[in-house]
Amino acid sequence: MAVREEPRLTSSMQVPAVEAADTAPRHGAVMTPIAAKAAAVVRVATGFVFLWAFLDKTFGWHYATGSGKGWIDGGSPTKGFLSGVQAGPLQSFFHDIAGKGWADALFMLGLLGIGLALASGVALRLTAVAGTALMAMMWAAEWPPAQHLSTGAPTMSSNPFMDYHVLYAAVMVLMAAAYAGNTWGLGRIWARIPFVRRNRWLL
Repeated sequence: MAVREEPRLTSSMQVPAVEAADTAPRHGAVMTPIAAKAAAVVRVATGFVFLWAFLDKTFGWHYATGSGKGWIDGGSPTKGFLSGVQAGPLQSFFHDIAGKGWADALFMLGLLGIGLALASGVALRLTAVAGTALMAMMWAAEWPPAQHLSTGAPTMSSNPFMDYHVLYAAVMVLMAAAYAGNTWGLGRIWARIPFVRRNRWLL
């Protein structure tokens, strides 16, 4: 009885195990080149939102901040917003810190740091933590769950829980988890810095 020989793979038919492992998606998770570029666009765009807010509040470009009312002109980036809080359990707290020098400095430093980090693609883990904390404070100041202000007027809240502050926080967490700074950013260079390599939380 003749024994049938199995056909042998030629060199052109063989696929290295490492290459196969690299190309096969695991657990349904895969970041395609297009997805990586899309994430980079979202990262830069979100960074620009924070950078613009910082610049407008600093120089008073007559958008959200009127001309001559910028931070460099002696204006307060927090006084108008925080002193006007009329909903939520933290009203008195926000009223107390409105316009304080340290509150202005922390707020502006947060806007600048988050904006630069997102735009450049560095320190996205730290940025996600700091950005989420800032968004949580701003969410609490607006307090979307409230239907009425302390004056009795309607808050005009469009959603009691999910608003743009939550979405911005989610985007920053996603950018850190997806290493979005590696595409069209300085993420890879940042990760090779010896101090960062010893402190992975700085990635």
